[in-house]
Amino acid sequence: MAVGVLAGLVIGAIGTAERVRVAVDGTRARLRRGSTEREIGRSETRVVFVDGKDLVLLGADENELARQTSDLPADRLAKAFREHGWPWAEADPHREAYRRWVPGLPGLPAGADALLRARQEALEADRGDEARELRTELGRYGVVVRDEGKRQYWRLTRSALPPG
Repeated sequence: MAVGVLAGLVIGAIGTAERVRVAVDGTRARLRRGSTEREIGRSETRVVFVDGKDLVLLGADENELARQTSDLPADRLAKAFREHGWPWAEADPHREAYRRWVPGLPGLPAGADALLRARQEALEADRGDEARELRTELGRYGVVVRDEGKRQYWRLTRSALPPG
């Protein structure tokens, strides 16, 4: 019985350490998970919203400044951001712009298809850290990715869109 209690305490401590904490004021938002902390400035943020279980902050180029899975209630997040003057949206303002990724589909910047292919493999193998790293790399190409289960959907930022 003591081993069971000890195991429960260890699992509880790990869960608490991995919990996301969000601190927001009029000039910045800090997102902390475990020992990793990110800080995003209000001046660089165009809009904030919740997408499923993810808190998302978009920049002026419509790029993702942050996408962090959170178990915090959306209404509490909305209240905190609104109280400090952040632009809050009830849903992703670009939801209709996403397209389902299919290998070889035209419209992506050169090299992005290979990154999406590698990311798909990481998603299917439950390698979350690798999938997050590849999401960041895709962001450098101007590609924003959102997931539905193990399916990837993508859209381009303003600077990645072809002229016209």
